[in-house]
Amino acid sequence: MITDFGSLPDGRAVQEITLKKGGLEAGILTYGAAVRDLRFNGHRTVLGFDQLDGYLVTPTFFGAIVGRCANRIAHGRFELDGRVVELGVNEPTGHHLHGGTGGFSQRLWTLEQHDKSSVLLKLVSKDGEEGYPGQVDVLVRYSLTGAGALRVKMTATTDRPTAVNLSTHCYFNLSGEETISNHRLEIAADSYLPVDGDKIPTGEIRKVAWTPFDFQDGRPIAAGGGPDYDHNYCLAGEPRDTPEFAAALEDPAGDCRMEVWTTEPGLQFYDGAGIHCPVPGLDGRSYGPKAGLCLEPQRWPDAPNRPSFPSAILRPGETYTHLTEYRFS
Repeated sequence: MITDFGSLPDGRAVQEITLKKGGLEAGILTYGAAVRDLRFNGHRTVLGFDQLDGYLVTPTFFGAIVGRCANRIAHGRFELDGRVVELGVNEPTGHHLHGGTGGFSQRLWTLEQHDKSSVLLKLVSKDGEEGYPGQVDVLVRYSLTGAGALRVKMTATTDRPTAVNLSTHCYFNLSGEETISNHRLEIAADSYLPVDGDKIPTGEIRKVAWTPFDFQDGRPIAAGGGPDYDHNYCLAGEPRDTPEFAAALEDPAGDCRMEVWTTEPGLQFYDGAGIHCPVPGLDGRSYGPKAGLCLEPQRWPDAPNRPSFPSAILRPGETYTHLTEYRFS
């Protein structure tokens, strides 16, 4: 089902596509290719807004596809084939985050196909947008499976060498509680990337054992007594051909479990400490710090500046492919 979801300031219409299959129901917006609502057996599992204004005034990428490069690129620049690429800087600390001020999360996507349980969206990113070289054609397909999963498949091609690193940016809250601090989280990674004061990876790959970053056996998030989390967990040294288990999230009562399976080599865990919403969210809720958390499969942050990290460079003739499933039970 397709419904109108308001208009952008320039008059272009935004649509919402409702998908249903089994116990899952999802609302997908053409603005930002965002997951506005996701329900499992009638229970809401993500943060979102009832009106378009919520997405326009809240700069925290709610539910969107982020790119051309997810996460941070230090100082908004990197070298590619001997040439320095200068990107738009959209963080006060002077770095490039989630594709810049005109990134994919702020774009109106084209509805290509849809049926009762899937939708295909397209975006053309022109050469030079936010400083990135080359035109990139992106397709994102959301589909609901009979096994209770939201599947997200992303592909991209380019006509010039460029950097591409796409990710989902849903904020999950499986309980409806004010914060996610008591949710139980498991992450299938024995190492993570330490960051500096600007949240840029230092280049070190550090073991999680005996640190607040260890979620290998699963535990309540607050039980670690650690810092706010906005870190990449190292799942693999390169993208995989098929999705593998990356993480699991459970509500405090144990009534709902979500598993993340992905082909991507990294998983950014962000605990939502920076959420400050000026407008009410779904069901009129107020979203404050840690109202939801993000589990963002992706290439490792600042990869274009780190030759030792899994590559985020896409060249003509290649196809970037990313497949992630959020499996509910």
